[in-house]
Amino acid sequence: MDKNKEKKIVCRCEEITEEEIIEAIDNGADNLDAIKRTTRAGMGLCGGRTCSRIIARIISQKTGKPVSEIVSFTSRPPVRPVSIKLLGEYKQLKKNKKSHK
Repeated sequence: MDKNKEKKIVCRCEEITEEEIIEAIDNGADNLDAIKRTTRAGMGLCGGRTCSRIIARIISQKTGKPVSEIVSFTSRPPVRPVSIKLLGEYKQLKKNKKSHK
């Protein structure tokens, strides 16, 4: 790759480049979950909502598979940090409900 050429970021959350995606495909990753395991693309805050279509298009171009046959990332519920204070309040709320029965 030309040193002066900018790298194309495909997954903004994990800062994964198109070059990294292509390298993963060249090494046998031929679906979105394999790309995710190999590169971390799709594991950021958006959960792949931003980059999955771009990655699927790259897989299609490199493998000849139609985009419609490329299965999307395994869906996972969003995980968000929860403060210990909130957990303590929840525990107290449950305790109060039990004592009112």
